[in-house]
Amino acid sequence: MDPQLSPFDGVLLVDKPSGLTSHDVVDRVRRHFGFNKVGHCGTLDPAATGLLILVLERATRLQGRLMSDDKTYEGTMRLGIATDSQDADGQVISEKPVPPLTADDIEVALARFRGDIQQVPPMVSAVKHQGTPLYKLARKGKTVEREPRLVHVYDLRVLQLDLPRIRFRAACTKGTYVRTLCSDIGDVLGCGAHLSELRRTCSGNFDVKEAQTLDAILKCNREQLKDLIIPILKLATLV
Repeated sequence: MDPQLSPFDGVLLVDKPSGLTSHDVVDRVRRHFGFNKVGHCGTLDPAATGLLILVLERATRLQGRLMSDDKTYEGTMRLGIATDSQDADGQVISEKPVPPLTADDIEVALARFRGDIQQVPPMVSAVKHQGTPLYKLARKGKTVEREPRLVHVYDLRVLQLDLPRIRFRAACTKGTYVRTLCSDIGDVLGCGAHLSELRRTCSGNFDVKEAQTLDAILKCNREQLKDLIIPILKLATLV
């Protein structure tokens, strides 16, 4: 091992619980173990669960590279109810009856969102408008024009159809808003929709099956934590 590196220079895979922001997880790990530098590689909304990649100490230099990796999610969209945030935390802005959709109807709608698509970022997001995050403007009741962004959806499929709920899997590029995907699909189906549950299962070559719960991590001491860290030198074979 490079003498300048320590066992704590690496990646820690966390299975984020619902109810915490990604920053909350970073802060708890940093404080508990007394690290100088901790970062995360891709924000998960507070209600979302699943894989959150933390970079520790010198591994923070890899943050940008790991953030750019493709992501895979499993989630549930709820048809018939649209919210201002496009997820279950927002205010309901419309309710419509859900038509008697068939599996083929759903497939036709989903097919429109595979491949390269233009996606307008939601107002409740960290995207900035003239230097101000959109969510701060949204809190003031403001809506501004947002430029659509090109994203790519590699895979979008139904896992379980139980109307008005659709459980699905989506594999996509960095910067794809899954809640916007749900909202847009709801518009195509004519009844509106919002994202009611979301779990990130993969990011790049990392899988949530390899992650530890935050509670389990915080029960470790520094010595025990070493066994959970992927060393920075090993990352070269994974990223």
